[in-house]
Amino acid sequence: MIIIGEKINATLPSVKSIILNRETESLIDLAIKQAESGANFIDVNVGTGVGSLKDEIDSIRWAVEEIQKQMDTPLCIDSADPKVMETGLKILDNKPAMINSAKAEKSHLDAIVPLAAEHDSFLIALAMDESGIPKTVEGRLRCCDSILGACEKYGVSIQNLYIDPLVMPISTDINSGRVTLKTLTTIKEKFPGIKTVTGLSNVSYGLPDRGRLNVAYLHMCIYAGLDAAIIDPLDQALMAAVKTGEVLAGKDRHCRRYMRAFRK
Repeated sequence: MIIIGEKINATLPSVKSIILNRETESLIDLAIKQAESGANFIDVNVGTGVGSLKDEIDSIRWAVEEIQKQMDTPLCIDSADPKVMETGLKILDNKPAMINSAKAEKSHLDAIVPLAAEHDSFLIALAMDESGIPKTVEGRLRCCDSILGACEKYGVSIQNLYIDPLVMPISTDINSGRVTLKTLTTIKEKFPGIKTVTGLSNVSYGLPDRGRLNVAYLHMCIYAGLDAAIIDPLDQALMAAVKTGEVLAGKDRHCRRYMRAFRK
């Protein structure tokens, strides 16, 4: 199970302040704490919504440069703009990295998939297109077909692709959790070799005691075939759920990872 630490995200007020004020020590602290808690990648999103594209490019350059000075944990460059992604990837200079994310819209795929090919990076691709997030499994699988076509066109290995089936709040559609789970299992059946990833916490949005729902849904997703999750690695209950989910789903040979975690 690959853990992508979600804490460096400028949509959070505290992180927005760190980015705008160039608080290097606080930025590094956030990155190190996530790595020490088990994150395999550190997601870096510096889109504050303030200023121009140039400002975001300057921010990603600063953040990536400062983080990689202090640690070797790979980064996940997270932006809605391909130019920001390209800047971060160039600074990493072909070190292991991840792109977050592309969607199944032709112009988007044509702009972002070549970056993954050029820098040999992992790519997160969303099962959505210009019409939004399909409400059916079949609609999301059509998006997967478009994504795979672009990867084949530009030479991105299927081993580097992580498809996000997308998690929607069950508070607005009680069946949305089941659609995502079915999409997960069908992706694994229809496209052998493709990995899956998702941002988990959206499932509980608008409901009380969100942590319980997130843990329960993570267990379900692991059983359905989830390979990676974008989560808060400082959430001990959620990180424990990764280990318990894997061992119960038969994905932890001889229960070794669970036993190591238990001893800690």
